Parts: sequence; structure tokens; C-alpha cells
Amino acid sequence: MKKYFTIIFILFSSNFLHAKDNLKFYVEKALENNLQLNAERKNFESAKQSKNISRSEFLPSITISGDQSSTTSTNRTNQNGASLADSNSDSESKKISVDQKIFSGFKGLNTFKKSELETQKANLSLKKVKQQTILDATSAYFDLIFKSKNEKFNSSNVNLFERQVDSDNARLQKGEITLTDLAQSESSLAGARANLIKAKTELLASKTNFERVTREKSPDTESLAEKVLLILPNSLEESLSLADTNNIEILISKLDYEIAVKDLNIERSRFSPSASLNYSKSENDDFSSTIDKTDQETVKATITWPIVKGGENISSIKKSSYDKQKYQLILQDTKNRINTEISNAWSKYQSSKSVLEATRAQLKAAEIANEGITLEYDSGNTRTTLELIQSRSLLLDARIAFARSERDFIVSQFDLSKQLGSLSINLIK
Repeated sequence: MKKYFTIIFILFSSNFLHAKDNLKFYVEKALENNLQLNAERKNFESAKQSKNISRSEFLPSITISGDQSSTTSTNRTNQNGASLADSNSDSESKKISVDQKIFSGFKGLNTFKKSELETQKANLSLKKVKQQTILDATSAYFDLIFKSKNEKFNSSNVNLFERQVDSDNARLQKGEITLTDLAQSESSLAGARANLIKAKTELLASKTNFERVTREKSPDTESLAEKVLLILPNSLEESLSLADTNNIEILISKLDYEIAVKDLNIERSRFSPSASLNYSKSENDDFSSTIDKTDQETVKATITWPIVKGGENISSIKKSSYDKQKYQLILQDTKNRINTEISNAWSKYQSSKSVLEATRAQLKAAEIANEGITLEYDSGNTRTTLELIQSRSLLLDARIAFARSERDFIVSQFDLSKQLGSLSINLIK
């Protein structure tokens, strides 16, 4: 039994550790802990309650009321000034009233439909923040990997130049190189150390940003998974078509326009007649009057038709009409802006893919060149110290450029997916 327990525990632990090594784990943590996202979740719940409030206008309202009073009259006199006996008056009443709106010029219907649209808008706003959080977490994740590699490359470069300075000191004693060659190596070492300090500072800033976004301690980047797969459109035309139906900002802008239409309909309904029905039943007890008890039932129908309200209704309709036109123009502007942003995101995605391939070839060539120049320099061939330094600088630049292009290529995919409106946690593989 202990063996089984140990095996299960090891499997669980390994799965947990493996889960912490991939992007999806940290994106989930960011979605769980992001304060702005949690605020949008509360806003969505609030919008759903507004919908319930507008629905209540179609339902009857029931009111129960009651009162009890006791009155004592003393020092009473008649018109002749003669004293009258004191009197007591005790009364009690109970009433139940039911009100139901029959018709309100479609104001209630339009108000309810408006609340539905506002609930949809709140849901889209929540989705928008989710997508931005996923993009921020992804950017922080792969930036941490890149900055860690950058620090590692610069640290390795410092070690190489330290060994080169030691080697050049020995070769100078033998007369194989000049003092100028040694000075070049020492200068390159100083520059490499300065770049390492800069790389360490950038890594610290990247770790801080990662922890801010994910609310998790920055992990050891050596164990982090660097591969992620997203399914993206094959052409710009397909991207533009998808964005027109899925982009969050376009959808929110469409809802703003539809809400403005409902507001206009609500203002127009204020000119329409309204009808309501009231039923009430009351019981009255008067213990000191000739009528001891009274029960009453009342049914009342009310029709109201506003005619003139000092010009307020007409001005309200004009205002809502202008708002409708405003949101229609904003919708068109949003579509145009999103089309431009989609084109830019698509171009950035394509260019980052090309840059990735170019820097891969650059790195391969720099590695081959550096290996050959290093062998020739160490063997005392015609290679100079300056050529060796230039070769190592080119190799360092190629390594950093390739690592940066890997980060930029992945982030560009997520940025394009966000612009399309399709980015979600389930999309990350």
C-alpha cells in the first residue's frame, strides 16, 4: 500500500511541476489574480442584476400596509360653553394593494432590451480584459525567457574575454602579440562587463514585470517550455473577415449603437399613453364610532397621456437622435481603425516570421565563422586579435537577435489573435 501511495504521490508531484513549466499555467494564474479582470467580473454581475430590475417592470407589485391609532379628547365644550364628557377614539386599518402596468408606450420593452444589450456589452468588456491579460502574460513569459538568455549570453561572453585576456598576457610575454592586441582584448572585456550589467538589470526588470502580471514568483527559466502553437488565418483577407465578426472593439461599438437606438425609442415612448390597473382591499376597525367595521375592495384603471411638458420630451428625442448618429459614426470609425490595426498586426506577424528565419541563418553562419577564426587565432595563424573580437561580437549579436526574434514571433501571433477576437486560454496548446 505504501508503494502505491509513493507512486501516486510522485506522479502527482511530477505533473504539478510540469504544469508550472508551461505558458498555460502562468496565463491561468494571471487570469485568476488580475485585479482589473476581477473588477470586470463584478461589473458583469452588476449588469445582470440591471437586467433583472428592468424585467420587474412587467410584473405586478404588491404592497401591504397597516396602521393603528388611539385618540383621547379632553376639556371639550359645546357652543354654549357647557362641558362635554371626554372621548376616546381607537381605530385600526389593514390594506393590501396590487399594481400592474398594462401599457407604457413600449418604454418597458425597450428598457428591457437595452438592459440585455448592456449585459452583452459588460460580457464583451470582460472578454476584452481577459484577452489583454493573456497577451500581457504571454509577453511577460517570453520576455523573461529572452532576458534570461540575454544575461546568459553576456555572462558567457565575459568569461570568454576573461580567458582571452589571460591568454593574451601569456602570448605577449612570448612576443606572439603586441601590447595593442592586449589592450584591444582588455577594452572588449570592459565592454562585455558593461553589457552584462545592463543585461542583469533588464532581467531583474523582466522578473518584476512577470511577477506583477502573473502574481507568481518568477521561475527558473531553464525549465520553461518555449514552444506554443496558435492556429491563425492564412491570409490578410481572411483576418479582416474574422475581425469584422469577432473583434471585441467592433462588437462593443455595435452594441453602443444599438443601445443608442433603444434610448431613442424610450424617449419617443414618453409621448405615448400609458395604462395601469390597481386592485386594493382594506379592513377598517373603529371601536368608538357608530360604524364598527368596514371592508372595502377597489379596482382602479388609470390612463395617462402626456401632451406638453415644457418642451422637455422633444429636446430629449433630439438629444437621443444625435447620440444615435454619433455612435453610428463611431462604429464606422472603429471598423476603419481595426482594419488598419489588423493589417499592421498581420504585417508584424509576417515580418517577425521572416526575421526569425533570417536570424537563424545569421546565427548559424556566425557560429561557423567564430569557430574557424578562434581555431586559427589559437594556432598562431594570421588572424588578428581584432578579427577574433569582431567574430565574438558578431556571434553574441546573432545569439541575442535570434532569441529576440523567437520572442517577437510568438508575441506577434498572440497580438494578431487578440486583434481577431479569438484569443482565449483554450487556444494555447
